[in-house]
Amino acid sequence: MAKRVTLFAGHYGSGKTNVALNFARQLKSAVPRVAVADLDIVNPYFRTKDSAERLAAEGIELVVSDYANSNVDFPAMPKEAYALFADRAVSVVVDVGGDDRGALALGRYVDDIRAEGDYDMLAVVNASRPLTSTPEDALDVLREIEEACRLPFTGVVNNTNLGPQTTANTVLSSLKYADAIAEALGIPVKFTCCPASLEPELRGKVEGLFPIDIQKIYYQLEA
Repeated sequence: MAKRVTLFAGHYGSGKTNVALNFARQLKSAVPRVAVADLDIVNPYFRTKDSAERLAAEGIELVVSDYANSNVDFPAMPKEAYALFADRAVSVVVDVGGDDRGALALGRYVDDIRAEGDYDMLAVVNASRPLTSTPEDALDVLREIEEACRLPFTGVVNNTNLGPQTTANTVLSSLKYADAIAEALGIPVKFTCCPASLEPELRGKVEGLFPIDIQKIYYQLEA
């Protein structure tokens, strides 16, 4: 069962925003109120705001900086973000900024998150990205994030992909990579993502398989 607050953090290009959006949509089928909080105030290139209309149509609330989809890096979040963490009637999915700089934005909410104690902090990893292609490199980034936001990871999300070139073998060959990261951090692999089109081929071969739909802009801007 999902915690009330689920946070997704990882290196730039790990795909955490896309994972967070898909997680929120799945969660909405189980709980009455779901909100997405986009705390990524560093990277203007791929934002939850790109899916604002679709989220609204699905009944999912969205809180995002007014500077999303701009080239302005401004460390300010609207007051609605603070209210989400205080309102225990809503399940919150948080897209944390990339790397340690982005994770700093989470710091102002950490005391409230810790006090409630009903959260998961999930490390999104992607073996296909050059700067996190080994467990050791990924661990360096994740430990910097933990230090910056003062919140330890509780699970790993394997989101290894090659964009539209992703195959079943891309996912299968990344399982040991994710396991190594999880073992080093002393936490479980919560789930492994795959494009929804690959689910039939991977079903029964991957524990905790999580099929996802990809936002079009993800490949336009980050391929």
